[in-house]
Amino acid sequence: MNTYETTFGNNSAANALPEQRARFIRNTYLHLAVAILAFVGLETYLFASGIANSIISVFSLGGGMSWLLVLGAFMGVSMLASWWANSQTSKAMQYAGLGLYVVAEAIIFIPLLFKIAVFSSNPADVIMKAGIITLGLFLGITSVVFLTRSDFSFLGPILAIGGFVALGFIVASILFGFSLGSVFAFIMVAFAGTAILYETSNVLHRYNTNQHVAASLTLFASIALLFWYILSIFGSSDD
Repeated sequence: MNTYETTFGNNSAANALPEQRARFIRNTYLHLAVAILAFVGLETYLFASGIANSIISVFSLGGGMSWLLVLGAFMGVSMLASWWANSQTSKAMQYAGLGLYVVAEAIIFIPLLFKIAVFSSNPADVIMKAGIITLGLFLGITSVVFLTRSDFSFLGPILAIGGFVALGFIVASILFGFSLGSVFAFIMVAFAGTAILYETSNVLHRYNTNQHVAASLTLFASIALLFWYILSIFGSSDD
């Protein structure tokens, strides 16, 4: 769900004064927390208001072709949101990019959450467990980067290639109607964890101190991807 492309400058947080670096990191994770809370609040509203049911109906029209259009639209919106969030001239555009991405994620998650709500015996428990594991993995991976101070930027090309391969499998599954299965979901959990490792490393070593909005967006995208596949695994096992 992330393009792994961010416009970095020369004044990285790694080279900034300690006060500037601490402020950047604090702002990044504060914005990340707000994005997660906004995602949860938006999902709650969409389901409570019944809007989610209308979105499900739209997704159901046209079968696999409809899902391809949704996937294509999501990728387009993601690139636009990332471009806005990386704006060097407008703070408003940066926040608009983060907000747009949160809304896009909330919409794309609706079919998965709807499936769990319908087929799981205890959907709230499934979602809670997936959320706790996602948070635990995120905190563990983040701790590794902050404690070791290692630069994992070499993972960028690997993630880019892996992302294209995963996208190919997803598109093929939609076109030919086969299930990717739990093995693919576990592989994608590892992929998302690696993405968090890479993006957290970028927070320390690559981003400018004024790019906290863009940094929080990339972290949110990786966390959302991790949560998606952990939730998929829990939902499948509960079935």
